[in-house]
Amino acid sequence: MIQRVTVPGLFPPPRYSHASVVEAGTKLAFLAGSVPLDADGELVGAGDPVRQAEQVIANLREQLRAVGSDLEHVLVTEVYVVSSETAALSAVWDVVVSSGLSTGPHASTLLGVACLGYPGQLVEITATAVVPAEEGGAGA
Repeated sequence: MIQRVTVPGLFPPPRYSHASVVEAGTKLAFLAGSVPLDADGELVGAGDPVRQAEQVIANLREQLRAVGSDLEHVLVTEVYVVSSETAALSAVWDVVVSSGLSTGPHASTLLGVACLGYPGQLVEITATAVVPAEEGGAGA
């Protein structure tokens, strides 16, 4: 269902693929940015990008579950980190890798940005995922 492509003529990416391909007719989910807020709308991990990344991944799992998908079916992510330091971006990427998102591996872009939408927010992840056909269903 998902073909993950690492291009031989390009530098081998660390734990992500250059591209993901799905066949026409496959059901896709386009997820809004997952943010580090708890169920009450409170910021989790103030000042701590690693803790915020953990909450973002937990929220992303919930988003995926709600549409009938999961982390292993993620095709592409954009990971936003409020920082100009590569160490902070790498620390957040380590959370992404340990979450299982890189198992695919999916295609991803990791970005350092000036600010995000909520006060104190340091991390956000957007995603596109395949929604697998239900067992015994008529297809995707």
